[in-house]
Amino acid sequence: MNRDAIASGFFAQPGSPPVQWKVEPGLVDYQQAIRVMEDRAAAISAGEADELVWLVEHPPLYTAGTSAREADLIAPDRFPVFQTGRGGEFTYHGPGQRVAYVMLDLKRRRCDVRAFVSSLEDWIIRTLDEMNIRGERREDRVGVWVVRPDRPPLPDGSPAEDKIAAIGIRLRRWVSFHGIAINVEPDLEHFSGIVPCGVADYGVTSLVDLGLPVTMGDVDVALKTSFETVFGGTTPVAEPEPIRIP
Repeated sequence: MNRDAIASGFFAQPGSPPVQWKVEPGLVDYQQAIRVMEDRAAAISAGEADELVWLVEHPPLYTAGTSAREADLIAPDRFPVFQTGRGGEFTYHGPGQRVAYVMLDLKRRRCDVRAFVSSLEDWIIRTLDEMNIRGERREDRVGVWVVRPDRPPLPDGSPAEDKIAAIGIRLRRWVSFHGIAINVEPDLEHFSGIVPCGVADYGVTSLVDLGLPVTMGDVDVALKTSFETVFGGTTPVAEPEPIRIP
């Protein structure tokens, strides 16, 4: 079954608490973010914490997923490179890119990884639709893509496409961490230091590159609205109860 045919909606069982929602100001150190996610995922699994979506930005860096190939790291000395346990290959994070770390308990939802990835894609597609951008999934490429009729077609005659959002997750005891990244207004030249997600035939774009004068705050609002249609209700992290960054 292709991912388009998977039923949309990845809701928690009735009576489950809403997902906590936190927008972190400033740039978050990547290794600190990993520690926060792992601690939170463990607490969720133990029944000691609610599910969480954590929105962050990182300083410029490259991450290598479990399928990363050394040849795809073109500029190894350009930015820090982090080996990470998420699925996928090399990706870039940096200012102007909204990273949403998704810590959900699939035991409260569906223990179905394929349906979970499809729901993450659906969340991104609905978020882009809020800004009149048509995002599409591809069966042979995880992530979300936009067709670029303004650019020359590929050598085989197919339309040019650019990636606008990436997905990379990890599950531990059926609790997810890592998540998605949407390009709002990053420096797209920074992607040239890697083969993004191992796909060399297509480009990378952003909302601003597509001509949308949007802010990170605009995207955050669309992300929250769309998340609730796919995964269910949210609640803001109560202040003063910030995510603790060691």
